[in-house]
Amino acid sequence: MKVRWRKSARSGGVSDEHCVELGRLGSGVGVRDSKDPDGTYLVLGTGEFAAFLDAVKAGRRGGAGV
Repeated sequence: MKVRWRKSARSGGVSDEHCVELGRLGSGVGVRDSKDPDGTYLVLGTGEFAAFLDAVKAGRRGGAGV
């Protein structure tokens, strides 16, 4: 399956050490480190990804359910 990755609009550019890319993977969302495009990636279901985004927006870091 060919995945079309897109970089976060919040990326600070090539010197940003915390940049991610997202890609649609069937019924889920892939998340990878933009500096390692040939490396592994995390796959989240759409519900898990929505919960992740909610946690990021709320400023939570880690913990149960995130």
